[in-house]
Amino acid sequence: MPTDPIIGIFKLQKPWQTIDPFLFCMHHDDRYPQGNDNMGPVTGTAGRDIGSDFSGKDGWSMYHGPVVPGFPRHPHRGFETITIVRKGYVDHSDSMGATARYGMGDVQWMTAGRGIEHAEMFPLTRRDKDNHLELFQIWLNLPRTDKMVEPYFTMLWADDIPGFSTPEGASVSVIAGELDGLTPPKPPPSSWASRDEAQVGIFTVRLEPGASWTLPPAASGVERMIYVFEGALKVGDRRISAGNGAKAHGDQDVPMVGAEGEPTEVLVLQARPMREPVMKYGPFVMNNKAEIVQAIEDYRAGKFGVWPWGGNDPTHVREEGRFAKHADGRVERPKV
Repeated sequence: MPTDPIIGIFKLQKPWQTIDPFLFCMHHDDRYPQGNDNMGPVTGTAGRDIGSDFSGKDGWSMYHGPVVPGFPRHPHRGFETITIVRKGYVDHSDSMGATARYGMGDVQWMTAGRGIEHAEMFPLTRRDKDNHLELFQIWLNLPRTDKMVEPYFTMLWADDIPGFSTPEGASVSVIAGELDGLTPPKPPPSSWASRDEAQVGIFTVRLEPGASWTLPPAASGVERMIYVFEGALKVGDRRISAGNGAKAHGDQDVPMVGAEGEPTEVLVLQARPMREPVMKYGPFVMNNKAEIVQAIEDYRAGKFGVWPWGGNDPTHVREEGRFAKHADGRVERPKV
């Protein structure tokens, strides 16, 4: 067995490079200003190319939101979105009639399945101070047998996501998979992550300056990616600075040591590869070209549900707390 757990180190692109069955990983870190009456930026949007504004100008982007930052109504088919909101809020609305506001550590895990339209808006709820939004969005492939299941989402509220801290200064959150005897709430039932043999793991790790922690080995055949998005990480003789990632052996310990002088933040994705053909076309991920053509035809024919909201970029009132209303009418809120 190799003694170096790191297979290779690479510069992170946008979106970040991924491994099968992960399709996409993006880290959004926007330092939005105070919110105006419409929960948009009080500074206005002059000079921004709405619809193409991924500029990071002044430390933030509108993305596709014309008033409130975010991603107005758009379709998906054939995969899942996992949205990990570390700071700020997301207002979700979809063509199944479901809606939500979540954030501050919450995670939404959505199975697009046979097809859904949804909006993800970032309301700037604070008038008296800046609005910092930080989130990861991860796309996880669906196996061929489950690509056309009914759309569905699960909320993993912040207080239900297990984690632990060590005396050495490491803090770990377990969003998917089992780690150190901790198991998070279940993913959606048709997810690749719901299969024990898939060994899907999603972990965030924070190391205080100079702190150490060892990521234990997973099962044989599991592949693993480590993304450093703040500080710097030392793994053996290897140094991985912020803005870089590494592919690691899944069946080996990965001893991590944080940089001196600043905290280090890491995202870990791991899984057993699905090893199925992947055909991607924008928001559709299927197994072959014919299925992509069918997805486009079905979307144009209005077969992705009925959009019940008044506009393409709906948001909730400023004072609304965190909640989720599912397509069956069930309403849930976090305990705190």
